[in-house]
Order: sequence, then C-alpha cells, then structure tokens
Amino acid sequence: MKNNTRTLADNFIAPPCHEKIQVLHEDESLLVINKPSGLLSLSGKNPANKDSVHYRLVQDYPGACMVHRLDFGTSGVMVVALHKSVNAHLTKQFQTRSITKNYLATLLGHLSDDVGIIDIPLAKADFPYQKVCYSTGKPAQSHYQVLERLQDPENETKTTRVLFSPLTGRTHQLRVHSREIGHPIIGCDLYGLTIDGVDSQLLADRLMLHACSLTFEHPETGEKICMEST
Repeated sequence: MKNNTRTLADNFIAPPCHEKIQVLHEDESLLVINKPSGLLSLSGKNPANKDSVHYRLVQDYPGACMVHRLDFGTSGVMVVALHKSVNAHLTKQFQTRSITKNYLATLLGHLSDDVGIIDIPLAKADFPYQKVCYSTGKPAQSHYQVLERLQDPENETKTTRVLFSPLTGRTHQLRVHSREIGHPIIGCDLYGLTIDGVDSQLLADRLMLHACSLTFEHPETGEKICMEST
C-alpha cells in the first residue's frame, strides 16, 4: 500500500498556475500573502511540480520558510517566516492553536442551522484521502456560521455560503466535515457528492474554499496582527 501511495503522489502533475502571489504585508520578519487557487504550497518530488508558493518566494526572499500550508485548490491568506527564529515562534503559535483562521466556503444545499460545530475525528486513508474514524482518528472540530443561502433561478440549485472557523487543523478537515454533514464544498474533486442529481464538483472549476483571515502575534513586536483577504 505504501508503494501505491508513493506512486499516486509522484504521478500527480499540477496544471500551470498563471496567477501571481499577492503580498498583503511585508516586514523584516515575515510576509503575509494571498495564495491563488491551483498553486502548491511546497514543490512536489516530481520535477514537473516545481512551481509552488515556496519556490516563487525564495527567488526574492531566500530565507523564506513555510510555517503552514493551504491545499492546492484553496486560496487565501498565509503567513511566511523570513528567518528560522520567526518560523519557530509562529510554528509554536499554530501548535498551541493561538492563531485564529477563518475560511469562506460555498456548500451544496441549504444548511438547516445558522451556526454549529462539526465534531468528527479524522485519520489518514489511501493517498490523498482522509477518512472518518472514531477509534483511531484525531479530534477535529469546525465551527460554522451561515452567511447566505442562495438558489440559482435557472436550475434551482441551492447553495450556502458559510464562514468556517476550524478549531483544529487536520488535513482536508473542512472538506471532509462538509461532506459528512451532507453539504460538500462546491468544486471539491476529492470529497464531492451528487445530491438530487446535482454533482457538487461540477458546479465550479475550482475548490470554493478561501482562507479569508488570519490572526496571530507578531514574533518580534508582540503586536496582534489580523490580515484579511476577501
């Protein structure tokens, strides 16, 4: 199984991403950027997957360190350390969950509750999937708030815009949690569902998940930094 997993990972070729990385904040310690959808956070082992957030940034910022990642299809705010000491400080903030992250997502269907917490443990499955596992999975909680319920006037497809605030940071957490409550994220190629004849993956040409805000303590100044991207 490990060999099969390695083969799948090595054979994945990311399509070219022509969008640029937007720098939202820059100082001597760190960068805050807006990552485009369709760009890897780190370069893959396959030489064809050289292009990534890290690869692009080190051209101009040789000391850039990736403190965290966003999925290939996810866009939005990321913080990047420019020194090892800053990287260690920010990494500790992520580990202690003192960093606040919010995401905008569009889900298939109308959620019945305006707010809620999805509490479903997750574990690794065959690459690249995660699975629900109540015996060996790690705790995973996602808070959500409904922003808007929409309905397409032409085909009557119902969707819901939500604000996610993950309380934990498991791989694919928001994608799996959304699917498990019967409302997959639009455009998700891994955890989509067909509901009432509507295939959630086919409703958008990208994953409709955007990291809209990130709040953290500046490692050097101690200042509370809140960066947003709509």
